[in-house]
Amino acid sequence: MSDWDSEQYLKFSVERTRPAIDLAERLTAVAPGRVLDLGCGPGNSTAVLKKYFPSAELLGVDNSPDMLAKARRDYPDLSFRLFDINDSLRPLGTGWDVIFANACLQWVPDHRTLLKKLLDALSDDGELAVQVPLQNKAPFHALLRRKAASQQWASFFPEIRRVHLLDELEYCELLQTYAETFTMWESDYFHILESPQAVLQWYRGTGLRPYLTVLPPEKQSEFQQEILAGIESLFPRLHDGSVVFKFPRLFFIAGKKRCRPVPATTQSDGRTPAATGAESAH
Repeated sequence: MSDWDSEQYLKFSVERTRPAIDLAERLTAVAPGRVLDLGCGPGNSTAVLKKYFPSAELLGVDNSPDMLAKARRDYPDLSFRLFDINDSLRPLGTGWDVIFANACLQWVPDHRTLLKKLLDALSDDGELAVQVPLQNKAPFHALLRRKAASQQWASFFPEIRRVHLLDELEYCELLQTYAETFTMWESDYFHILESPQAVLQWYRGTGLRPYLTVLPPEKQSEFQQEILAGIESLFPRLHDGSVVFKFPRLFFIAGKKRCRPVPATTQSDGRTPAATGAESAH
């Protein structure tokens, strides 16, 4: 897939940044030393973390050169690095006090393995903070999947980039297994956008982009017009013509599972086997 478009993405910067603020507000870390913003995009979420943790060593990473170029222009005092989590976490090292992943993990496969790796990369008292758009519950994505699978369009999307999400129960099971503690919640954001065209513009910066990228130029406009017609009937309108754009998101914060010392086995006389062996050797 071609690179992301930071300017398109930031046309709704206030609405896109709000979930990052809501996630950061729930962190319990007081003064973390090292904070990683995973999938930092154009740096808006990294700036949120800088506000909450001004003394932390803060690094934002993303696999989009366009997004990182925007981040470096807008936040020259922050550190950013090109990195693709789909390869390996090893180059990032371990010992992070906070790993913050706002609206990015849905593009990464195999969350059962991924979450354990992220938790393992934390310091002993570290926290993993995650927010993912619930695209399986979003009305727009149901419309998009339906259109893309139709007879007219299916041949254009044989290997479209899919999102990777588990359901809430699966995330609970994983976190109960791999995390010391966790908290999870879901929020519906009701954004008031000026028109159905604005909803289309929103998704041109995210979920619609992988589809437009693989379409030939002469088909992109036609596909968008069909999506727009669906949007006009999908979202409710207010008296002034603006659109109530519902966007569901899932959040969780998890702490690293601590290694607990294994208690020594004692014999009936209260001595450990090691002590008994040592005495018999004399």
